Amino acid sequence: MLYLERRVLGLAACELHTGKLLKCTLKPDSHHTFNSFLLQRAWLSSQPQPSGRHPCHSLDQRAAGLYGIHAQPTQAGPHHRPPTLPLLTHRVLLSQAPSPKPNSSESAAKIKLRTRLLVTLLFGGGLLGTWWYVHSEKEQRRRTQRIEQLRQVALGHGDFHLLDHRGQRRTKKDFLGSWVLLYFGFTHCPDICPEELDKLSAVVTALDQDPALPPVQPLFVTVDPERDDIAALARYVGDFHPRVIGLTGTTEEVKQAGRDYRVYASLGPKDEDGDYIVDHTILIYLVNPDGLFLDYYNRMKSDSQIADSIRKHMKAYVKLLPE
Repeated sequence: MLYLERRVLGLAACELHTGKLLKCTLKPDSHHTFNSFLLQRAWLSSQPQPSGRHPCHSLDQRAAGLYGIHAQPTQAGPHHRPPTLPLLTHRVLLSQAPSPKPNSSESAAKIKLRTRLLVTLLFGGGLLGTWWYVHSEKEQRRRTQRIEQLRQVALGHGDFHLLDHRGQRRTKKDFLGSWVLLYFGFTHCPDICPEELDKLSAVVTALDQDPALPPVQPLFVTVDPERDDIAALARYVGDFHPRVIGLTGTTEEVKQAGRDYRVYASLGPKDEDGDYIVDHTILIYLVNPDGLFLDYYNRMKSDSQIADSIRKHMKAYVKLLPE
């Protein structure tokens, strides 16, 4: 709420122009209300002025007559003091004050601030988009170079034709589209092969716990086809992960599969019982869904390290070869 105070201190002067009151300051009697004073002042201003008189004098005299003030001067005695009139204050309620106009300089400053923020956001978004594009291109070139390096190494590029532990003929094409962990060993291995297959099974189990990752197919290829027939493989792979597939075949078929991954295998001398040890490469191979060798893990790698490496390969994998 806003109040406008009007204070009336006394009759000082009045100005008339063509019969209209322009300015008038009055000292009303204390016995009259301010509203009555305002009404009388308005009435006086609207009355015609007598000829031969100064308009201000006429208005002063009429105002004095109305409010009990004598027009004639009076003698002031020694103890006489001019009458002191009360200060009248009139408060006018401004119920609907006009809203202040906005400062043009403040509006311009706000517009400039918004413009700067918008430009900053656009510039930052452009930088982020450029960085993302450059980073994606760099990662794509890195993958392409990795594939070319793998092709030059020429691991696992050939096909194999083997029998699984159920007697079914299997080729490399049967596993295209799947991630494969491949291990070469033999069933009569006293300690190393069982340990590596246990580790391989633990890796597959750990990866299976993440539903966002595709399943991994574990394969066990014998390097001792003379003793590892279908029945021997079926008994042996039953001790490990249920998805492990054992593969065997003729001596030539097994050698061909090993050569594609540069697997070294050499039969040791036989003892008096006809038993022997096979010296062979101890590695776990990772093959991507394109059938390309991607990575390998030696005995120094733990199952958790292997699982973490495979997760990274899966997340970074981009299919490069056509169907």
